[in-house]
Amino acid sequence: MAQRPLLFLDVDGTLLPYGGTDLPSSAERWADWQQTSNPQLAKITRAHGPRLLALPCDLVWATAWMHDANDVISPLLGLPELPVADLPDAPDEDDPSALHWKTRALVGTAAGRPFAWVDDEIGDLDRDWVAAEHGGEALLLRVDSQVGITEADLGTLTEWLREL
Repeated sequence: MAQRPLLFLDVDGTLLPYGGTDLPSSAERWADWQQTSNPQLAKITRAHGPRLLALPCDLVWATAWMHDANDVISPLLGLPELPVADLPDAPDEDDPSALHWKTRALVGTAAGRPFAWVDDEIGDLDRDWVAAEHGGEALLLRVDSQVGITEADLGTLTEWLREL
């Protein structure tokens, strides 16, 4: 029996949109950002949880939140505890001309299984690298960080999974 595809989920800018927010600028502020008291959590669209659970794939956190996503984000979305991708430490600053810091780790975690990755920082370099290095089907879906994942994005995921 074939394994189900993986769906790697980012949090910041993806499930938790940035729109109208000053982004955290230090490690201390990131620690506050990843707490249940973060007022930005009100921007999460709770209806996304059931939609994500209904997809024919295995959900995996792929976020700098790491296991905190299960403590803070999963309950808001009505998700069970999800596996967490083993990611390297996030860099202090992203370099848009370089491969994203998650890309290699996610391809390694997928280990040839089909996967979709939903993130607000995916670039063409990541798509090219995954196409060259991953032995299976992959969808790298970049979302607008100001609004996060949308119904149209969920439709794209649904269609891609159906076509597998």
